[in-house]
Amino acid sequence: MRLSAILLALPLLAAADQQKPLLQTVQDKFQDFQKDPQSFLTDLYEQGKTFIPGSVTNPVDTAASKVAAKNVVPLTKYNWVETLQSGPSTAGAGIENWMVLVSGGNKTCYGRCGKVEQAWNETAAVFAATTSSAPKLGYIDCDNEAVLCATWAAGPPAIWYIQLPHPAGDQSTPATTIHIVTLNHTTVTAQEIIEIHTEKNYEKVPAYEGAFHPFDGYLAMLGINMALGWVITAFALIPSWAFMIGISFLSRSVMSRRVGNPDAARAANARQNQQGGAPPAQ
Repeated sequence: MRLSAILLALPLLAAADQQKPLLQTVQDKFQDFQKDPQSFLTDLYEQGKTFIPGSVTNPVDTAASKVAAKNVVPLTKYNWVETLQSGPSTAGAGIENWMVLVSGGNKTCYGRCGKVEQAWNETAAVFAATTSSAPKLGYIDCDNEAVLCATWAAGPPAIWYIQLPHPAGDQSTPATTIHIVTLNHTTVTAQEIIEIHTEKNYEKVPAYEGAFHPFDGYLAMLGINMALGWVITAFALIPSWAFMIGISFLSRSVMSRRVGNPDAARAANARQNQQGGAPPAQ
């Protein structure tokens, strides 16, 4: 059954579910739907129709998109550093969880991320209707944020599950844990994305510890990760034919130095013959 069938009811019932755990809330909605689908959908429509413009052809997807727009933070090369940092409000929790969708359009996802983004919008609607145990949500469009994706070495479609630790008492910041969950752009569902958090499925993927780690990686520690991101993006903009022309000029220059000037070589041999005579016969 489609998760999108219950999305419109979730924001309207959020107030009644504020004290429930996130997973329990999601399960309750599914159980109500399973018991009496017809009655549930009828009530769903009656509760939600006054909030849906009459001209909308697919109100469920449109409503999910609107919820996602309000609850998902777009990350850019200019705001990601200040956005992805735990603040005083998370001091009690110790760790601030973020789920960041890395997506793209025709250039970086080859037009295949539509289903992923639909599932993501539905996920955002579910988390918006549940308790504060839901993670914070972020979004990166690699078509428009090529520098940021190059800085992170991130490619769509994927969920970056980021656990931001709160600074310790001595103001030191523990390591930030990142799990990169790759999504299947043809089979992904909202339930699958939700369970990355509720079932801790992110733990099935080893924590990323590479040089491009945006917080604790080697490049970030040197402070050159963003600069390298700009360089990588600039090289990506250079057309392939320009590289071929450059390689051609370089190879000709190298070969000409090795071969030298044939006329100069013949003149040098002539002078040597005049001074020392012909070389001895072998």
